Amino acid sequence: MFKYLKQGLAGAIAVASLAMPLTATAELTDGKLKIGVLSDMSGVYKSLEGPGAVIAAQMAIEDFGGSVLGKPVEVISADHQNKPDIGASTAREWIDAKEVDMITALDNSSVGLAVQGLANDKKVITMNTGAGTTALTEEQCTPYGIHYVYDTHALPVGTATAMVKNGGKSWFFITADYAFGHSLRDNTGAVVKSLGGEVVGNVNAPLSTNDFSSYLLQAQSSGADVIGLANAGQDTVNAIKQANQFRIVQGGQKLAGMLVFITDVHSMGLDIAQGLQFTTAFVWNQNEETLEWSKRFYERHGAMPTMVQAGVYSAVTNYLKAVKETGTDDSDTVRAKLGEMTLNDMFVKNGSILPNGTMLHDMYLVEVKKPSESDSEWDLLRVVSKIPAEEAYIPLSESKCPLVN
Repeated sequence: MFKYLKQGLAGAIAVASLAMPLTATAELTDGKLKIGVLSDMSGVYKSLEGPGAVIAAQMAIEDFGGSVLGKPVEVISADHQNKPDIGASTAREWIDAKEVDMITALDNSSVGLAVQGLANDKKVITMNTGAGTTALTEEQCTPYGIHYVYDTHALPVGTATAMVKNGGKSWFFITADYAFGHSLRDNTGAVVKSLGGEVVGNVNAPLSTNDFSSYLLQAQSSGADVIGLANAGQDTVNAIKQANQFRIVQGGQKLAGMLVFITDVHSMGLDIAQGLQFTTAFVWNQNEETLEWSKRFYERHGAMPTMVQAGVYSAVTNYLKAVKETGTDDSDTVRAKLGEMTLNDMFVKNGSILPNGTMLHDMYLVEVKKPSESDSEWDLLRVVSKIPAEEAYIPLSESKCPLVN
């Protein structure tokens, strides 16, 4: 951990030296603070972030007191429809016409990359909680882009490592055919190979696929020990449900959901999902602090929070703290402060934001409970092990981010 902190401090100083002079003006540039929640409100990722992200952002503002530096904080939201052009045009309108100060959610890697790039040109901070691609903090990192909850490197470190060590040596991937899926497949494949396993095949499936039959049959006929699902949301749910119909697990192969959310498990039910292992950043009933917040979220949303919804709350809270502590909403000043802070709340303990934008924090390998082990409708997961932050994320010494090396 110390090597990250040492590198992070040096990197933060380097970034700050390239920015405008950091002068705290004790004021907001337009007399208010506005946060944009840009998410999939109607499609395949609606349940994992979507409207729940707006609620989480509102809760963060309310818990902060509703204002900062004596001025009100406002949330606006929109549906990016999983289309990068719509995401980017919405972000441009928000920044140019509505004076949005920070944009969060962004639960689609192609959308996230497009918005992060545009926001960087306009010197606006993005705190991406929903997208997964490591490109956000690697090749396409920016001084104002923060990747907050997870990435496609952290996910396989837990899940793939556990499965390979338990005998899952050969893998076949069913991959969501866009930036996120490709990144998740490639990062998972690298972990598998580093542990002595092999990737025997891959098939790409379009986003929002309803029928996975042909892809599952290819995976089944490959004879691979593990079928890796490099997708998310309803695509993952559909694939696992249909794999159950084909009795793939009963036939001796294992399924690896490389990005699974508690809402997915709830949708599938324990009869289908039991025993499934995956990596997450948040478990709603892990301790008293997570339990208290999650119950409040449930009262407003009607579902327990996913890791990315909880991440929105944390991201907004810490952004507001940085604005308050610096006395300004100037992006250079606030980003520098975020890089200095140690993040502690119901979502993260001893977290830090590195110069490349990675929010460094522990992850958890979890397993879906058997029906007999569950005490309530949303009591679905048990923690198998904690994955230390320094193991989960790409070391700065290996980063391809031009801000770092």
